[in-house]
Amino acid sequence: MDSNFSDHKIAIVIPYYNASKQIIRVVSKIPDFIDSVIIVDDCGKEPLPEKEIEAILVDKNKFISLKNEVNLGVGGATMKGFQYAIDNNYEIVVKVDADDQMDLSYLPKLLTPLIQNKSSIAKGNRFKDLKALKAMPFVRKFGNLGISFLTKAATGYWHNFDPTNGFLAIKTAVLKEIDFSKVHNRYFFETSLLAQFYFQDAKIIDIPMPAIYGDEQSNMNVFKMLFIFSQNLTITFFKRIVKRYFLYDFNIGSVYLLIGIPLFLFGIIFGIQTWIIHSSNNTFTPTGTIMIITLSLILGFQLLLQAIQIDISNAPKSN
Repeated sequence: MDSNFSDHKIAIVIPYYNASKQIIRVVSKIPDFIDSVIIVDDCGKEPLPEKEIEAILVDKNKFISLKNEVNLGVGGATMKGFQYAIDNNYEIVVKVDADDQMDLSYLPKLLTPLIQNKSSIAKGNRFKDLKALKAMPFVRKFGNLGISFLTKAATGYWHNFDPTNGFLAIKTAVLKEIDFSKVHNRYFFETSLLAQFYFQDAKIIDIPMPAIYGDEQSNMNVFKMLFIFSQNLTITFFKRIVKRYFLYDFNIGSVYLLIGIPLFLFGIIFGIQTWIIHSSNNTFTPTGTIMIITLSLILGFQLLLQAIQIDISNAPKSN
């Protein structure tokens, strides 16, 4: 298996921030078929232990150390590594976190679909492994489940789950088509990257795998992230819908949206207004008015459901 991977130029990118103990364990688990280990120091309080890393790697030339001038966040650090991989003609780049939460024994499963041209991107999915799901802290489980569902709608990748999982393998040919200036620098990085992939019709395959929770200290407040993600996901959703159904294309889904949204909103607004007026006057609402409100809500809702069904069917699918 290793010899097959050795025929391809593969790099691992690790955004590093205050994980001096964990990074040593991560590097020690990297298999020999990986051509380069690109570690991007994101200006944390704990310096990158370069000497210890070099001591672990048999081939010192595999270790490439980059550093941001200022702290940019996990996205900014990762994109710096991605850009290096693109500039140096790597075929595949794998993003791995420095906190040792990712099981690198799953690297072959991530890489195989890309090498076999079944997909352009492969990523970990912690929710397909029941044992891993039980081991996940409840707060993270709750937050990730909620964010994952909302991300499906925002990015258009309805057939993929666990979008906040940062264990990714990507063909650099796909990365070359991405506008990095539109990718978020911090915790919204993975989701904003998916949103960019959507308009390249990039195929993504989920690989079931567990997450590892050890002595790392998470820098993420789940409830704060839910609030931030909700704002960003809403913006991402509306941008995608406008581009997909009104700027880049116009199809039956566009028609459903154009008719369904006004009808549904009319039913809600007119219904509330009517209820307030007749309730304050202590009078009955005319039957005709009730029928208009009801039909508007039902028809508008049905058209929106049809638009959602079309959107799901249009989602990029791996082979």
